[in-house]
Amino acid sequence: MTDLFDTPTDMTVSGGPVRVYRAGDSGPPLLLLHGAMLDTARGVWRQVAPDLAADYRVHVVDLPRHGASRPWHGVLDDAFYRGFLDDLLDALDLPQAALIGLSMGAGIATGYALDHPDRVTGLIAAGPGGIEARRRAQLLTWLVLRTPGILRLTSRYLARRPELIRRSLVGSLTAGESTRDLEQIVRLAVEEAMAKEAHGEPALDDWQTQAYGPFAMRLNLLPDLPRLTVPTLWVRGDQDDLVGHEELSAAAAAVPGSHLVTVADAGHIVTYDQPDEFVRLAREFLAATLGT
Repeated sequence: MTDLFDTPTDMTVSGGPVRVYRAGDSGPPLLLLHGAMLDTARGVWRQVAPDLAADYRVHVVDLPRHGASRPWHGVLDDAFYRGFLDDLLDALDLPQAALIGLSMGAGIATGYALDHPDRVTGLIAAGPGGIEARRRAQLLTWLVLRTPGILRLTSRYLARRPELIRRSLVGSLTAGESTRDLEQIVRLAVEEAMAKEAHGEPALDDWQTQAYGPFAMRLNLLPDLPRLTVPTLWVRGDQDDLVGHEELSAAAAAVPGSHLVTVADAGHIVTYDQPDEFVRLAREFLAATLGT
């Protein structure tokens, strides 16, 4: 494990506990936001953040109800996170920062950039959630999500079935068995599942579940994207089954000056499959955007 993740900072943000990992002594600040469910800072960014810290001041956060940022109470939906990011930047003493997010983290960062373009110097959104009007099996998913107790039971089930977590990572979140350090990735995901069970948390984040309506998504950022003025790079793994090329192409077309890059041999969590390529893309974008 790198020094970055061996020296965390624990703070209180928006009334709850938050763990932040920081590295880098100079350069513009970056804030890295991981995805939902079993994602953590130490998992998603462990092969990306140390490289970026050579030239940037990197801040990697465990989002509420992930990693060491627990316990939290109440509903942590999209409205919560837009306020949370504002409070987090204040707590980190960052008037501005470039945001790099994956999946849920990318959706949260995009929503925040829409609300607070003055505080976001650049946005890298990899496989973002929240950019679709409707998802597959919309009504069925909505009904399942509203079945009492099912998401907490799912957390308990996953915590006791490491092999199921491994199959999920291989089958729908990464490029498969060829993913670098797959067993370490699985171990971190299993640890997170056990933490969710121990804290009585649902398997999915409120940001995800509250986004669903019975016939359409309640959270759909796509209609708002034409007013996004922040320099933006969209990233998608070519084997991503969760966020489609069509949706991300529409997002890129909607935001003036933004563009989409598809990473070969990568699944939904691009930073697991192609961390070096992700760092290269991030550096190229940040150099052009921030002049570094």
